[in-house]
Amino acid sequence: MEKTISVNKKAYHEYFVEETFEAGVILAGSEVKSVRQGNVNMRDSFVYIRGTNVRLINMHIAPYDKGSFFNPDAKRERILLLNKKEINKLRSKADQKGYTIIPLKMYFKDALVKVEIGLCKGKELHDKRKTLKERDIKRDTDRQISFLK
Repeated sequence: MEKTISVNKKAYHEYFVEETFEAGVILAGSEVKSVRQGNVNMRDSFVYIRGTNVRLINMHIAPYDKGSFFNPDAKRERILLLNKKEINKLRSKADQKGYTIIPLKMYFKDALVKVEIGLCKGKELHDKRKTLKERDIKRDTDRQISFLK
């Protein structure tokens, strides 16, 4: 059973998502409590691979308000857990020009916190306009269909 915590809507607007991976996240105890409350912002975060370490950078998890003064920093680097084969695949694709790795969604899978990361290619301005136009057309047709029912 999945319970979605946060979705990075900006990523779908700024990038074409070509492939997705599920990764575990190493969090401190008070961070998990804050995540359960939904205090997560993934807006400007990205994934960086160095050696065999995959790190989630710039994701904001607000400090737990009932925690002690040992609360970790809100924007610290967090380690992602992936298979070696997945890491090598991500590294080889991310080294190509125009590709980046972006966190798309954070959710609970049973009792574990998971992050869905995507191998993405940046959109240009005309692509963004085209996507918005297609979304508007779909919304209008859905409205007209529901009105006729």
